[in-house]
Amino acid sequence: MSDNLNWLTIHAAHELLARKKISSVELTQACLDNIEKVEPKVKALVTETADFALAQAKKADATIAQGKATPLTGIPALMKDVLCTQGIRTTASSKMLEKFVPPYNAAVIEKLIAAGMVLVGKTNLDEFAMGSSTENSAFFTTHNPYAFERVPGGSSGGSAAGVAAGEAIFSLGSDTGGSIRQPAGFCNVVGLKPTYGRVSRYGLIAFASSLDQIGPFTRDALDCALVMNVISGQDKRDATSAPEPVPDYTKNLNGNIKGMKIGIPKEYFVAGMQPEVDTAVKTAIKKLEELGAIVDWNVSLPSTRLALAVYYIIAPSEASANLARYDGSKYGAAFLNTDSMWEGMEKTKQFGFGPEVKRRIMLGTYALSSGYYDAYYLKAQKVRTLIRREFDAAFTKYDALVTPTSPTVPFKIGEKANDPLSMYLSDVCTLPINIAGVPGISIPAGFAKGLPIGLQIIGKPFAEETLFRISHAYQQVTDWHTRRPMI
Repeated sequence: MSDNLNWLTIHAAHELLARKKISSVELTQACLDNIEKVEPKVKALVTETADFALAQAKKADATIAQGKATPLTGIPALMKDVLCTQGIRTTASSKMLEKFVPPYNAAVIEKLIAAGMVLVGKTNLDEFAMGSSTENSAFFTTHNPYAFERVPGGSSGGSAAGVAAGEAIFSLGSDTGGSIRQPAGFCNVVGLKPTYGRVSRYGLIAFASSLDQIGPFTRDALDCALVMNVISGQDKRDATSAPEPVPDYTKNLNGNIKGMKIGIPKEYFVAGMQPEVDTAVKTAIKKLEELGAIVDWNVSLPSTRLALAVYYIIAPSEASANLARYDGSKYGAAFLNTDSMWEGMEKTKQFGFGPEVKRRIMLGTYALSSGYYDAYYLKAQKVRTLIRREFDAAFTKYDALVTPTSPTVPFKIGEKANDPLSMYLSDVCTLPINIAGVPGISIPAGFAKGLPIGLQIIGKPFAEETLFRISHAYQQVTDWHTRRPMI
């Protein structure tokens, strides 16, 4: 059994830990052993924290022995390297922060440590979370565990690949335009982008502050609910975190979705979608019908086609403001051997940022500049309101909307690297959800020639419970989420 401990779900591991059938040290060591075995092929981690993890595991075992365990006590996890970890390097996969060691923990890290989580490593990402393939990391490209020549998705590619490859039981990522859901779909794991404001962003290295949201990667919907029970809730240090009460997300996972109304927006079945993806998603929707859901295939969200353009004005604009702080004067990389302060700031940004980050800073600075602000940024915000209103209108009729997570299966490394527009289109199904601020989850829904396909379920604001209920019901009658890569 010890050979397979790293493949357990959170709930299965918790039960074994509570019954003293295994220890957290054994569970953690199983994950660390597997990291040593598969990491040279997968390359999910920027930093491994083995000694810290084993110390946490010993502490967790003592807590369990006292009968004070939570469902996450002693469970090994990975954190995306944009979440500040006190005393542990946090790089955002950028040369700019290559040596940055935060003096504090992000709010979600605080909560998870308090719940007894064991941190085994920090995961690779597209630099500053800007990308859809993890090829934009300043350090290396992460590989998809199901096909090493293909991308794991992005920007949270390392977090998705790490769970898919059995390097940890769960992980956290961040999602600005699909950066949790798209890699979850590509790596055959569950990935949730919560409602904007549901999870504190304190300690998250910002990309686009009105879009960013932290969420979990897990092996099934129940595990996802267990993690959300811990990380959700208002935080006074984040002015955008919502004062909404946090329910027990595991309460209504009974497999019953009879009578639930599900809409299928036609705009998400885009031109260029791979036929295998179309077939798998429609098969999954029919399975929901068989479970008693009432499905309407004639839903329209017409402003969805504008979401890509809106996103690539708003997100770069916010990025250009957020990344202005990296000027070499306070923290991060600094090029000091220059003739003036201004030249030092220019050199710091020239050599500290990678090409995709520079591209987005330039896009955003242009959109915010005098003479173009009204034509681009202001107009994008108005269209954002239209998109949000269309979702609000749809949710007066439906409990949830269901779409593909991505129009394709994972693409080959390098295939889209020199074609930014083609790369941006890989998030076409996920971007509108961030713009509207509503929750979305991706769950495993099939394979095409051995490559994973994701199903996206979208809910009303703060209706994560509904997403878990539908996902859990689907997983009771399918086994896609139990498939593992042959590494």
